[in-house]
Amino acid sequence: MRLILIGYRGTGKTTVARRVAELLELECFDADVELERLAGKSIKQIFADDGEQAFRDLEVQVIGDLVQRPDAVLSLGGGAIMREETRLAIAPGTVIWLTAKPETIHARMISDTKTSEQRPNLTTSGGLAEITLLLTQREPVYRACADVIVETDAKSAEQVAQEIVCLVK
Repeated sequence: MRLILIGYRGTGKTTVARRVAELLELECFDADVELERLAGKSIKQIFADDGEQAFRDLEVQVIGDLVQRPDAVLSLGGGAIMREETRLAIAPGTVIWLTAKPETIHARMISDTKTSEQRPNLTTSGGLAEITLLLTQREPVYRACADVIVETDAKSAEQVAQEIVCLVK
């Protein structure tokens, strides 16, 4: 069983993936963590040093390697599915889209120190405006990729993980 969690940053992909993996006794991999390990620097630093294109190229490589693992839960970066290579690579797995309202995502990002320290703004606007803009662009792609959609607003990571386990068992 290969489960792949997609969605905007702040929807709980990393935390939920870990818990789902525990519940199903599978390995868990976070594409962003693996990418940072391979690059030897944070995502924010990759963007600053090499640009978004180089980051996305490395992301495709990492995800291509991760999807070879047969029994695992994978958590992808929020923009990963915007590349066709990634969409094709994840298609054989069960793709689970974690959703949340822009306001929920913004509140979660503000409370997460990793977001500001390690994650770059992806537009000049930043904040809620950036989230709203990028969600508008990405939602049709998330929807097209998703086998399962799980709303995360007003739910704990444990509740979301339990819901996913019930849906995939």
